[in-house]
Amino acid sequence: MTPNQLSLGLALPTSWAREDFLEVPGNAAALNAIDRGIQTALVLYGPAGCGKTHLAQIWAVQAQARIIVPADLTPAAVDALAQQPLALDDADAGVDPVALFHLVNLMRERGHALLLTGSTPPALWPYTLPDLMSRLKAMPAERISEPDDALLSAVLVKLFADRQLQVGEEVVKYIAARIERSCHAARLMVAALDAASLAENRAVTVALARRLLEQAD
Repeated sequence: MTPNQLSLGLALPTSWAREDFLEVPGNAAALNAIDRGIQTALVLYGPAGCGKTHLAQIWAVQAQARIIVPADLTPAAVDALAQQPLALDDADAGVDPVALFHLVNLMRERGHALLLTGSTPPALWPYTLPDLMSRLKAMPAERISEPDDALLSAVLVKLFADRQLQVGEEVVKYIAARIERSCHAARLMVAALDAASLAENRAVTVALARRLLEQAD
């Protein structure tokens, strides 16, 4: 099961607001870097669902930046894109390397901040253009890690508490052992349980969690 499967199956909206970003030790440095503001460039990297896109959305609001995806970045589009602060999500996946090289240079020349996100450190990105890789490796980078079992359980407890839901320890352990190990997946699961418990006027139990997880598969 993935967070996207759960989200689609239960039609849960996604909020990118700063107050909805759950700060944990594994993302605190990245969040602090976003809150401080990006002076020139920054790379955020980590596994799927760890919060990179959410942080990019937070920064975009703060900096009045535009967010693009790899398909948006073509050689012909570089000049128009480099007119304001910019975030490129999934910058390590299918990006035109020549276009990215020119974008990095042009953003720096024009004094616009650039945020890149990826799954791995820039040194491992699959680009063979030496000048591009040199520039990527020189950028400040912050890693976002997956929560471990104890932290994921603590995240779930906090999310339930934020919604004023009283949930037994057995429910938390059951969910933590079965959802994707990410804060995003935890947030989606808690929201789904909250909605289901309200709709059915019942407590949040292992049985309810089991049913929602089975529906999401």
